[in-house]
Amino acid sequence: MTETAATASEHDAASARTLRFSLLISGVRCTLAYVLLPFVAPLVGFAPGVGPVVGLPIALVALWANAASIRRHWRSDHRWKWPVSLLNAGIIVLLVILVVLDVRQLL
Repeated sequence: MTETAATASEHDAASARTLRFSLLISGVRCTLAYVLLPFVAPLVGFAPGVGPVVGLPIALVALWANAASIRRHWRSDHRWKWPVSLLNAGIIVLLVILVVLDVRQLL
């Protein structure tokens, strides 16, 4: 394998890891916001309103991770950069909406 092919393969692997991480964080945030906190938390005695306090920091990390995924795919000139960027952009839009809703609940 040539040095260029090895470097491209390493960039592809790093891009895939970043994408998986961003999707994982976004999925965790949604699972917490829509399953665990509204339904399970009251059953185990968590106070209502804890959702935004937990969801907001996770959403901010998810926003960063999705932006990092887009950046890494474009910097490595990954062949899937457009579809991945569109997927991440859609997730970013949804996360921004959730951040706004969380901030409104906290105020």
